[in-house]
This record gives sequence, structure tokens and C-alpha cells, in this order.
Amino acid sequence: MAEIFEFPPCGDEGAPAAGSRKELLAYLASVEEQIDQLNQQEPPGMSGEEYEAWADRHEELEDLADDLRDRLDELGGSHD
Repeated sequence: MAEIFEFPPCGDEGAPAAGSRKELLAYLASVEEQIDQLNQQEPPGMSGEEYEAWADRHEELEDLADDLRDRLDELGGSHD
């Protein structure tokens, strides 16, 4: 089963409520790396409790990455 990652406190949208652009970019890079690691651990088959737990965690990380991108967009500039 995939490792559970802990995240720092977040604002209402899920992404950190405050932080510098540099900190948010580093956090986004970390989340994207965790998504890549999780993708490598995808359980076989698309059913069962293990797959559901994996899919839930994957969705949480994708939502967090989207929230971080939104926060970066609010700050302006590119987040690539």
C-alpha cells in the first residue's frame, strides 16, 4: 500500500493560505513528486479496497496540486 504523506496546515481551499511564491513552487514540486511515486504504486486491477484507497489518495494529491496552481496563478506569473 502507498505511503501516507503529511502536509502542512492549509487554507480553506486546501493549498497553503500563505507562503512565498518560492515556497508554493517547492510545495507543488513535492506534491507532483508524490503523485509520480503513487502512480508507480498503483494496485493491479481497478477494484477492491486497496485500489479505492489508492484512488482516494491520488485524487487528494491532484486536488492539492490544483489548489497550489490556483494560488500561484493568484500571485501571478508562471508556475512551470
